[in-house]
Amino acid sequence: MSTSTLWDLTGWEFAALAFAALLVGFSKTAVSGANTVSLAVFAAVLPARASTGVLLPILIAGDVLAVLTYRRHAHWPTLWRLFPAVAAGVVVGTVFLLWADDGIVRTSIGAILLLMAGVTVWRRRRADAGAAAEDEPDGVVTRAGRLKARSYGVLGGFTTMVANAGGPVMSMYLLSAGFRKLGFLGTSAFFFLIVNTSKLPFSAGLGLIDADSLLLDAALVLFVVPGALLGKWAVTRIDQRLFEQLVIAATVVGGLQLLLR
Repeated sequence: MSTSTLWDLTGWEFAALAFAALLVGFSKTAVSGANTVSLAVFAAVLPARASTGVLLPILIAGDVLAVLTYRRHAHWPTLWRLFPAVAAGVVVGTVFLLWADDGIVRTSIGAILLLMAGVTVWRRRRADAGAAAEDEPDGVVTRAGRLKARSYGVLGGFTTMVANAGGPVMSMYLLSAGFRKLGFLGTSAFFFLIVNTSKLPFSAGLGLIDADSLLLDAALVLFVVPGALLGKWAVTRIDQRLFEQLVIAATVVGGLQLLLR
C-alpha cells in the first residue's frame, strides 16, 4: 500500500472503511461471520492484497474486545484440538498467496464458505429441533468430531491467511459442534485473537503490513469500540435460533460477495 493510496482516500471511501471497522467490532461480540462484509468493503476501497494487511490489525483490536467480554465462556479443549490444524492451514495459505492472484483467492474462498454453510444447514435440519444442547460439544468427545475439527481447522487457517475470511468457516464448525451462543462467542474470541496475532509476521513478510497501512489502522481502530459495544448490547437480545440463522446468513452473504466480485 503506497502513501498516495492512503492519503488520496475520499471522504466517502474513508466513511465506508469506518463503517466496515464498526462492523468488525459488532461481529466480534455479536454475530460472528458478519465481518465478511467488512472484508468486501476493504477490498473494494483499497487494493485487494493491501486491504488484507490493513484489516488484520483492526480484526485483532476486535478480538481483544471480544476476549475481554466473553473470556469466561471459552471452551479450551476445542481450541487445543484446532490449533495444530489451523497452523497447517496458515502455512498452506501463505504458500498459496505467493502465486495466486486475487481472482483465484476470492473464488476459492467464496466456494468454501457456501459449501460450509450448506453442510451446516443440512446437519442442523437433521438434528432434533427440540433437543437440548450437549454440555460437551461433539468437536472434542468423538472420533468423528475430532476429524471434523482438524478439517475445519485447516480450512479456517487457510482462509484466514489468504483473505482474513476464517470467521465464517470457524462459525460453521462451532455451530455444527453444538456450541451455544456464549460458548460460541467465547471460544471464537480466543481462537481468533491467537490466530490473527500469529499471522502478523507472515503478513509483514509478504509486504501486506507497512507504516502506511498502520497509519490508516490507527484512524480506523477507533470505530471498532462502538461496534463492539453495540454487539454486546444486541447479543443479549438475540435468541439461540435467531443467532444461528444470522451467522449462517452472514456466511452466505460473504461467500456470494467473494464469488460475484
